[in-house]
Amino acid sequence: MAATTETIEDLVSTLADELEGIDYETSVAHGELTLKVGLGSLIELLTALRDDVQLKFVSIIDICGADYPGRTKRFDVVYHLLSPTLNQRLRVKVETDEETAVPSAVPVFPGANWFERETYDMYGILFTGHPDLRRLLTDYGFEGHPLRKDFPLTGFVEVHYDDEAKRVVYEPVKLRQEFRDFDFLSPWEGTEYVLPGDEKAKQ
Repeated sequence: MAATTETIEDLVSTLADELEGIDYETSVAHGELTLKVGLGSLIELLTALRDDVQLKFVSIIDICGADYPGRTKRFDVVYHLLSPTLNQRLRVKVETDEETAVPSAVPVFPGANWFERETYDMYGILFTGHPDLRRLLTDYGFEGHPLRKDFPLTGFVEVHYDDEAKRVVYEPVKLRQEFRDFDFLSPWEGTEYVLPGDEKAKQ
């Protein structure tokens, strides 16, 4: 459930008081407050949001990526936080590119571990200070990052077990079926003859 405008304004005021000295920008989207912060201030901001007695954003709900290939810093890393004390949600965004690593949030929120691994796997976003930055959802030897906008729709390779080789093998993707055209006509449309009972529909 989205927060009311008055509740969001109260939260903005509280943040201004409690986060003095940390550089960030605020905006409202989808009924939730978003804080946009630079890479250098990310960990300081997350720590303050967690530890400040007036805020207590102690629960990390999710970390995800978003890809905007037209930008110089093509990726947004988005953190979703929850404060049970305030009964409020908060979104934190930071921008990065393909080479610049984002400071890991694991020291602040241990639950960020797998979220950051998933973001790395799907987008190729790097995190410094992460205890075990490996792929999480794709297979060993997988090439590319599936949620990037420039990732080919069919991928690069496909994997299957080869009975003759007695092992898992990777091969270039083969489309085993051509794309088909569908006319989406129902079985009762497009016929040259009148089906029994159709004459009643035209009366």
